[in-house]
Amino acid sequence: MTRETIVLDYLDNHQIPYSVYHHPEGKTIEEAKRWWKNDGSVHCKNIFMRNHKGNQHYLICFNCDHDLDIHDLEQRLKAELVAAGHNSPGKLSFASPKRMERYLGLEPGSVSPFGLINDTDNHVLLFLDENLLDADSLSFHPNDCRGTVVISREAFDKYLKTVGNTYRFMKLY
Repeated sequence: MTRETIVLDYLDNHQIPYSVYHHPEGKTIEEAKRWWKNDGSVHCKNIFMRNHKGNQHYLICFNCDHDLDIHDLEQRLKAELVAAGHNSPGKLSFASPKRMERYLGLEPGSVSPFGLINDTDNHVLLFLDENLLDADSLSFHPNDCRGTVVISREAFDKYLKTVGNTYRFMKLY
């Protein structure tokens, strides 16, 4: 079973509506922009990070047209986590491909919130930019950078509830 098939089967089994289209490989935002359809969705960038101890991992999602300052992101996540009673993440760094495979079942270039399907221990914390709350629909790789899933915000909310990982919408930039 392919990574994409796992995602689409999960969405189908949970009666979560979506549409999907295929295109040539797009491992970076710049590559993917050549293939994305003008479908009205907010195309999302997703980064996978770890704390300084390597014992906590974070998936961060935001509009692909924005950049994040990693130092600023550290400060924002620290404040959010401490306020919620979690340990401070300390210094953040990008997680290795080995960690990405272990926790999300993914390889670089295909990271998306759909990787949380593979995180059966709900180890990864998901942070989404609060501006995504204003979008009618969002788009992500279906865990394969040769496709794009377009999903309404309401359907995405349903997905987040079914997958079970802790998630928060917050100001990321």
